[in-house]
Amino acid sequence: MTVEPKSQSVLERTSFKKTLNRIIEELLPLMAVPVAFLVGAIMLILLKVDPISAYVTLVEGAFGSVSGITQTLVKATPLLLVGLGVVIAFRGGVINIGGEGQLIVGACATTAVALAMPKLPGALLLPISMLAGVLAGAVWGGIPGVLKARLGVNEILSTIMMNAIATQLSLYLLTGPMLDPTQIASGSYIAQSGLLPRQVWLLRLVPRTLLHAGAILAVIMAILVYVFLWRTSIGYRIRAVGLNPNAARYAGIRVPVYQALSLALGGAFAGLAGAVEVLGVEHRMMDGLSGGYGFTGIVAALFGNLHPLGAIPASILFGGLLVGADQMQRTVQVPSALINTILGMIVLFVVASKIYARRRARRRETNG
Repeated sequence: MTVEPKSQSVLERTSFKKTLNRIIEELLPLMAVPVAFLVGAIMLILLKVDPISAYVTLVEGAFGSVSGITQTLVKATPLLLVGLGVVIAFRGGVINIGGEGQLIVGACATTAVALAMPKLPGALLLPISMLAGVLAGAVWGGIPGVLKARLGVNEILSTIMMNAIATQLSLYLLTGPMLDPTQIASGSYIAQSGLLPRQVWLLRLVPRTLLHAGAILAVIMAILVYVFLWRTSIGYRIRAVGLNPNAARYAGIRVPVYQALSLALGGAFAGLAGAVEVLGVEHRMMDGLSGGYGFTGIVAALFGNLHPLGAIPASILFGGLLVGADQMQRTVQVPSALINTILGMIVLFVVASKIYARRRARRRETNG
């Protein structure tokens, strides 16, 4: 059967139009950053600050020197690990807002194990301590998962509540059983643990900087999560549940089980983020160690289009924003809270663009 030239031309135009529409829909979330910075520029003008010089300072602080770049990568590491957990949860059709608490309990568990066995060789103590953080985070994420699977409890509420419990639990531990003995001896009682044994400190990649081997581990984990979600049967089931739970249930997939598994895996990656932060940066557990990574990691995951590989550049971008915000605050006297406002606007614009893209695609399918 031959296609007439006129019909073939129509088909080619239709195909080109569909491809163009898909490209536009994919690029829409990327517009969230410039739009958010444009709104931020208006705020800076209202604060009587030159937005161009402020943003130049921000970029130079994050990417303008070896120190800035390494610090950006240090910040990006926990963001990427938390973001990977968020990606798995979202792909499984559940929303994990508990990264902050999961990171905290992971850091506490890693610290407790490392301090309990200080004489163990690093080749054993390092993986054991890291595994403790992963398991603690998995348990902390698995509790809301089981509550949702068994009782239908909303995972957004339960994960947020688990954040508050984790914060209070860590404060109790750091001012009680895990309090640094030197703090007790000096009478200062600062909420922090003792220093971890040196054999569990992660390798520094660049001398005289904080950049550690955890950054490489995070990238490897992103690749493994991609393989897990797109190349394994369990990953396929998780994505099937997230795409259409009713169809997945009809196909014989146990939807509650895979939703609970998604939250547990999300918690495991956040727990790993806490372990890496303790072992690679602070070398002790302290109050405020999470630094908001649990929430900013959600932003990075969303901006990365909820894809494990997309989360890599997104985490670097938001790590740079966090580092540049400190530089901007010191140089041009801009409140670093403005960056939190910009991050919030990026989330708002990304979500809005995704909703618009879905409606646009649905309208296109309806109209043929």
